[in-house]
Amino acid sequence: MVNKIGFGLLWLGVIAYAFLLAPPDAPNTFELIKNLSTGQWQGINPFIIALFNVMGIWPVIYSAILFIDGRGQKIPAWPFASASFAVGAFALLPYLALRNSNPQFTGKKNALIKALDSRITGIVLTIAAAILVGYGLLAGDWVDFVQQWQTSRFIHVMSLDFCLLSLLFPALLGDDMARRAWKNSSIWLISFIPLFGPLFYLCVRPPLPEVGVDKISPQQQATAN
Repeated sequence: MVNKIGFGLLWLGVIAYAFLLAPPDAPNTFELIKNLSTGQWQGINPFIIALFNVMGIWPVIYSAILFIDGRGQKIPAWPFASASFAVGAFALLPYLALRNSNPQFTGKKNALIKALDSRITGIVLTIAAAILVGYGLLAGDWVDFVQQWQTSRFIHVMSLDFCLLSLLFPALLGDDMARRAWKNSSIWLISFIPLFGPLFYLCVRPPLPEVGVDKISPQQQATAN
């Protein structure tokens, strides 16, 4: 219950901060978002390009756990995971506040869960993230980014979102490891490394076992799929 209240208060806090305390919207925000989304990157700081695209990797990282975790929850995980592609942690925090501990996975893995559970998915995401981060660090203008962070709500909140997604990931780690009967104390420390800690976890975690498939009815199996 304490965790639920904490995540709920954090959600309200970040919303209040984003709309009341963050810098105001820059005049070119809509145009910037449109150009970033359509690949028209001429004249845009590569650091911002890299950050924007990395924010598209984060929802896939979380989906690799949420779609599995949501199998045993009273609330479905997919609306929150889907919304996170647009608003990141602002969509995930309500799920963290509403979910219950779920250290077991029962039933068969459907095609989506098999894909998200695959280490190949983690490896592909890691390669993509490494390319983006390398591009941003090598070609980006840090001074310009700091200036935009101080004057643009979009850049400011996107940066905050990145930090939140990095900090929140370990909250789902315990149950996901329990579902795999995997005990590894060092992975907890690694998971706090921004972006690459969670990606490392997806690359090395054992495959999710299908538990109790023979103990559930065909109707339940169909529902699970």
